Formats: sequence, C-alpha cells, structure tokens
Amino acid sequence: MKIITLSAKLHRLAITGKAALLPQVEWLGFAYRRVVVSFFLLCSLAVQHAYALQGANGAHDPSTIVKSGNTYWIFTTGDGVYGMYSTDLISWTPAPRPVFALGTWPSWINAKVPGFAGNFWAPECKFMNGKYYLYYSCSTFGSKVSAIGLATNVTLDPTSPNYKWEDQGEVVSTNASSAVNAIDPALIEDASGNLWLTYGSFFGGIRMTQLDKITGKPTDLATQYALANGGVEAPYVIRNGNYYYLFINRGACCQGINSTYNIQIGRSTSPTGPYVDKNGMNLNNGGGTTLLATAGHYIGPGQVGIYQENGITYVSHHYYEGFENGAPKLSLASLQWDAAQWPVLTRDWVAAGRYEITSSNSGKVWDAWGCTGVAGQAIAQGNRAGLACQQWDFAPLGNGEYKITNALGGLAAEVASCSPYLAARLQLNAYSGLLCQQFKVERASNGALVLSSVNGNRVVEVPGASQNAGVQLGLWDYNGCTCQRWTLSTPIVTANMAQRLPELAIYPSPVTQGKFTVDLGHLKPTGQVRVEVLNAQGQRVSQQLFGPQEKLEVAIDKPLAAGVYLVRLQSNSGLLTKKIIVE
Repeated sequence: MKIITLSAKLHRLAITGKAALLPQVEWLGFAYRRVVVSFFLLCSLAVQHAYALQGANGAHDPSTIVKSGNTYWIFTTGDGVYGMYSTDLISWTPAPRPVFALGTWPSWINAKVPGFAGNFWAPECKFMNGKYYLYYSCSTFGSKVSAIGLATNVTLDPTSPNYKWEDQGEVVSTNASSAVNAIDPALIEDASGNLWLTYGSFFGGIRMTQLDKITGKPTDLATQYALANGGVEAPYVIRNGNYYYLFINRGACCQGINSTYNIQIGRSTSPTGPYVDKNGMNLNNGGGTTLLATAGHYIGPGQVGIYQENGITYVSHHYYEGFENGAPKLSLASLQWDAAQWPVLTRDWVAAGRYEITSSNSGKVWDAWGCTGVAGQAIAQGNRAGLACQQWDFAPLGNGEYKITNALGGLAAEVASCSPYLAARLQLNAYSGLLCQQFKVERASNGALVLSSVNGNRVVEVPGASQNAGVQLGLWDYNGCTCQRWTLSTPIVTANMAQRLPELAIYPSPVTQGKFTVDLGHLKPTGQVRVEVLNAQGQRVSQQLFGPQEKLEVAIDKPLAAGVYLVRLQSNSGLLTKKIIVE
C-alpha cells in the first residue's frame, strides 16, 4: 500500500542539509507510490511548525511498538525493512542498519514477486518463544502479486553479539488471479491462546488465517475468514473484555496532503467475525465506525498498532503533516473505552481543567512571576505556594495541542516575540490564536509530559536545569533532560480559602524601605497572626507576630535585595500567602 522504491542516492540529492524533515539514513528508501517528483520537492521544505514527537520521526506504516530491554522499537516501510528506536517514546532514532542489507533480500522473494526492488511494506513484529518474529510485505504498486515473509531474531539490540536476522521464508503469497492481496500483516492471540494472522488490502479485502505458534506459519491456508471488504486495508485486531475489535483503514493512502485515509472500527465476539460497527453494519458490507480521520494539519491517519504499558494504551500510527507539505510522520495516540465498550482514540493526553505544572527536575511549579497577571509577565519556576498565579487552565485545541492560560487574569502562556529559536522565553499575553500561544503535549514512557511550542518543535525547559526559583522558562531542543519533563496535579484550594483571598491586600506595591501593610479586611483573625517573608529560594528572611487586628504594619529590620518575595500569614483561621515585589 504503500511506497515505491527510491534509491538512497536520489533521496540524498532530493533532501539536502540539516533542515531535511525525513530521517537522513542512506538505506531509507521513502517515496510515495504516487507523485514521486512532488514528494522530493515537498519534503525538502523546512517549515517552523510543531509535528508529533522528536528526532527522526519520519515513518510510514509503522508496526506495533515492541520493547526490548529498556528500548522501544518500531519497524516501518522502507528499503531492507526500516527500523527506529526510542528509550522514552518521545525521541526516535534510526536503527544503524536495516533488517536486510541494502540491495539484498531473501532469494525466494524473486520467484514470488518478480520486479521486487527491496522496498518492504508495512512490517509487524511480535515477541514470542524467546525471539522476535518480524513479518514483512513484498509487492509492487497496483498489483496483487505479493508475499508476506518472516524473519526472526533473538534480540533487537544491534550491538549484541547474538543479533542476527534469520529469514524463515514465505508465510503467504498471492498472484494476479488471487482473491486477496498478501500485504499488511498483523497478529492477534485469541482468548484460547490461538495465534492468527490478518492481512489484505483494497484488492480483495481483509482475511484471517490461523498460525502455528512455534513456526509462525499458517496451519491451513485453505481455511481463511473474510473480515472486511470494500476499499479496506491495514487490519489490526485486539481483544478487550468479551469482544474482538478490528481496526481498518478506508480512504486514499499515500497522497500526502490529499490523502483521505481514516481509521475505522468494528467488533465481534469471535476473532473470525462477523465484525459490525456501532450501527450494526457488517464490515464485509462496507461498515465501519470512524475513530480517527484528518483533523487540522494531521492528515490521513493510518496503520494502527497497539502497545500497552503501565496501564496506558498507546496507538502508533502514521499521518501526513500538513505543516510540512504531507511528509509522513509517526504519531502516538491514547486508546480509552467508552461506557458501551467501544474504543476512543485521541491525541489529547491531558483533560481540560486547571492544574499546577511541576518540573520533574526541581519540583518547582510554573509561576507567573510577580503574580500580577499582566501582559509581558515572565513565566518562571517558583516554590509551590497554592497561589492563583501558579495555576493553569488547559483548553484542548485538538491533536494534543492546548491553549494554556493563567488562573490569575486569564492571560495565555506564549513564546515571547513568537520566536521558534533556542532560548526563547515564555511569558503571559492575551490569547489571539497565534501558534506561539499553543503547546503540543506528549506523554513520555515514565508518565511525565513534554510540552513543545506549535511554532517550532522546541520544547519547554528550565534553562540550565536550574533548581532556583525565579528562572524564566524557555525553549530548547529536546534532549531528555528532566528539566524538560513536567507533571500535572490538580491544585487543592478550599472554597473558603478561595473566597477569602481577594480580601487580603498588601500595600504599597511595590514595597519600598522594607515596610508594608497587610490589610486583612473582614477576615478578622481571632488569635495571634504570624507573618513570614520568604525569598525566591523559599528561605525565610523575616518573621513577626501580631495580635488579632485588621491591619498589620510589617517592618523588616534588614535590607532586602530587589525582587519577588512571598508573604505567608498563619493563624488559627488557616494559612494565606501572597507575593510582593520589593524595589
């Protein structure tokens, strides 16, 4: 389905320099099966917009994620079977070499697929029996003369002395007179432990046949089940509860920004079907409920693979990046289940709501520094104090992109001057829909979040991995530092406290000569009040005790450096905090 071969030499001529958007690997033979010359032109254009994930994330027809040790692997369409790996599900790196050496492939393929030139389509990988089983497709565009083969390896680590792909030969093949097309393999183990192969394409629809669990080959090719028909390909079956779910693709593949590919679903109580959609329509009769389709610059999603870890279900798939003229990219979505046990796919890893954003490196939180909520105010990291200026409202914009506004004043987080460059800083401003006011949120394998500016693919970090409060947040290239990882938590503020905070006033502002007044308004403390002043590092620089009075005249007996300080009031009525600026 997929991609016709392209020599590595032409690929390098077409895509030059560090701005190239596809992986710069000599043996990667990417080209769309249609409009190849246009593909060269389009992929040579560097565009300053965010796309999913980091690193070498160009991919078409990605396999299911498979984990080997602490490393995640995906195999995709490409010369020799292209592989890519990640240690955190965020940044991806090309494998040092393909499964089959460039320009070589098992000799049996030549007899089954005359004219095959080494570009393998839509591989799938599964670990079983102590080794990795890699299924691959061999074909030529517009033909049912195709074959699915199998290679095995005891490890995916290319540095291991035991690393060696051994071809196991043909699994299934088709010819011009066949009723189906032998491409797009995927595996499913049913509730009884039986192993099944699904495969097929527009030419004849989707078929299923049982495999031997040791050899990985069919037990009886004469026995096959038709699962879906009518312009359908890229099958993938999973089991959840009492149902089996068949993911398919309909629409036009491989046409860049003109692709109409979309992911659909049907379910059955048996792995062999019949599969019906939400309306009861059989997928063999054109049924299918759409789960994921073109949305914004995410065009033509397809080729589902499902990986589960630590209670999270990741859905790997490719899409065509509208910001990059249709270049194919890898994306990871989240799979959840609705009340009727139908799957829901989304790229939104964060639900709409109000959160504190905590650095995995320092433990400090996003803070509108100065706590006045005015435009141009820096967004820094600060010590958690439960302040409104440390709380942020996430509003999903679709495709995992968000508007993030401060709870104090409602201004949006943005990159200053809308800069996509290194060291650009974050600040507050009125939201106007600019891309520099939108942030892509992705989930790393350890559960932490990575935020990148949609205006460029650089991520938000605490510069220099600083532990100090008051350091303004900025953009940097992704490197896996914990200073680029964030966790979200719901702020704990009681209704009583929320009502009382507006009554607290401190003046003059800014504070001069170390003297200021705390006006408690109608709070009326009933006992002693302790007033503490903390610096940006959380260190106490002053402490005074007052009786139950409405106005507290605070005088700090030692000089204070200019900057932002936290005033903390504690009494038998509770704890209140507020920021002040000292000049």
